[in-house]
Amino acid sequence: MCALRLSARGTGLGTARSMQHMRHVAGLVIGVLVVSAGSPSAQVRGGRASATVLSEHEIEALDSMTPQSQAELLLERSINHYRGATEQIAARVSGWRGRITLGTRLNGLFTTAINSDDLTVRTAGIEVDIAARSLEKTSATIDRLEPDARYGEQGPRANALWDLGLLGNRGIDPGRVSQILLSSIHDGNQNVRYWAVEGLAYLGTDETIPVLLDIFHDDPSPVIRERAACSLAQSGMLSESQRWTAVPRLLEFAGDPSLGADTQRWVFQALRDITGQTMPPNATLWRNWFRAGGGR
Repeated sequence: MCALRLSARGTGLGTARSMQHMRHVAGLVIGVLVVSAGSPSAQVRGGRASATVLSEHEIEALDSMTPQSQAELLLERSINHYRGATEQIAARVSGWRGRITLGTRLNGLFTTAINSDDLTVRTAGIEVDIAARSLEKTSATIDRLEPDARYGEQGPRANALWDLGLLGNRGIDPGRVSQILLSSIHDGNQNVRYWAVEGLAYLGTDETIPVLLDIFHDDPSPVIRERAACSLAQSGMLSESQRWTAVPRLLEFAGDPSLGADTQRWVFQALRDITGQTMPPNATLWRNWFRAGGGR
């Protein structure tokens, strides 16, 4: 439900084609696993293939590689939790700005990284995206992006809202970024609201949580309500402990007769994603569990 649909930034809000492709790939993988398991000679071997540490050979080879190849290798290693990979990204990323592009491979790695269950990996993905988009991490960049974020045409405005969320997350004027993003959450253009929500999700401050909850409850568009729910439950840069602070209000939403069936379903999905509990979609059960000490 909650993987970020990056294709939405230009003119739309997501593509059925990309979702169909994901289901197709999943089907192929499942098919391969079933066939392999059924083979008499198949062996299931668990455990690690090797030590998850960036090798000396790879580190020595980095300086002879192009910035693009460096970014691709190190982000792939970061995704796979190789020790030393995120440190190498942090040390080299400033030199990549304007020298790498989100081609097919790097964009795929970036999408995987920002949907990781590890915020360190998500941060590495963000740093790579900032470099690929030639963004300087300065207040001057916020100055440049603000007019587009507030008043630009749909495409530039969506891009500016996304860029601001990433920069704010990396410590560049997060308070000011928050105010710019908040100015778009009630915009009449649904696509603008979508990317304002994404920007808030990736900004990832405590102050974004009540805003996302209000959007989830009140926005007239089911697309925007779903993105707000995903931002609270899984996507973006909120930590696990931050997401838990949304649980009391989500429990208030559970069983709220003013919410439609889809929104109610997303309430319970968000509760399951945040808490790890697998109880049925019953407001009374969830509230009793929380009152009995199920909450952290």
